[in-house]
This record gives sequence, C-alpha cells and structure tokens, in this order.
Amino acid sequence: MSQEELLVLIYKKDERAFTHLYDMYSKSLFSVINVLVKNREEAEDVLQDVFVKIWKNIDSYNETKGRFYTWILNIARNTSIDKLRSKGFNNSQKNLSSDNFVYLLDDSNKLTDKVDTIGIKEFVKKLKPKCIQIIDLLFFKGYTQQEASEELEIPLGTVKTHNRNCMNDLRNYLKV
Repeated sequence: MSQEELLVLIYKKDERAFTHLYDMYSKSLFSVINVLVKNREEAEDVLQDVFVKIWKNIDSYNETKGRFYTWILNIARNTSIDKLRSKGFNNSQKNLSSDNFVYLLDDSNKLTDKVDTIGIKEFVKKLKPKCIQIIDLLFFKGYTQQEASEELEIPLGTVKTHNRNCMNDLRNYLKV
C-alpha cells in the first residue's frame, strides 16, 4: 500500500489503515522516541500515544506544508518531550534501581545506532559543526530553544536563526 492510499484510508477512518500505518512507521518512530525517553517501557507507551494522536489529528496534516513522515516524526518528538517534562515521569526517575543504571550504560553505547535507524545521521554529519551541535540539542536531546541558548551561552535569537538555517541545509541534503 502506498503512502497516498494509506492517507486516503486514514482520512476515512478505515480501521485497516491503522494497522498499515503502524506496520509502516512503528519501528522508525520507536527508535526516535526511545533515544529521547531512554526507557523502553515508557517509549512503548509514548509510541501508543503517538499513533492515537496521528489517528485523531489527521485532519491537521497539510501536504503543502511538508511530508507525512516529517509530520508524524514531529508528533513523536513532541510527545516524547512532553513525556520527559511531565511531573509523573520526573518523579518516577528520582529513585531508580542500580539495574536501571546498568541498562542506561549499556543502552548509551547503542545510541549512535538508534539515531541512524531513521537514516539521518549521515546527513547531519555533513552539516557545519554549529549545526550539528544545535540539531543534537534541539532534536536528539529534546532541548527547547531557550534551553539550547543557555547551554550554548548564545542569544535565543541566534539559536532560532541557526536552527532555521541548519534545517534548511539539512532539507537541501535530503533533496539530493
């Protein structure tokens, strides 16, 4: 089933479309979510939330503003960040067992592999060092632009300008 056919079925709320949607995108979205959330169980919960949001909000998708995959990737990223900032998640992270730290250490070695599962790592490497740094903070580590500004010790407006320019550079690499 093509993406266009899938979108038609999703707009019609055809139940078969949900299964196809999940089969087509669950692995790549889970990889992105898991990189941000760093907890497999929480990432699975976020993934479910993401698919529900996609299903419920399909009418807000606009083909003229970007690709479908980019739209659902933004939903996954934003839902992950919302989870990280939630009070319940933060409280659950305060008293972790030592087993969790071993898992985190083992898992951090695989971080590079997980980021590359969506195939963007090679494109990001081609960017200027400042772009790599900004994209890493904003998209892979889930920083807000304000937090990135503070981390990099540069004005917020500069972060916004760099982000916009870097994303344009990345789009140009992806078009090739």
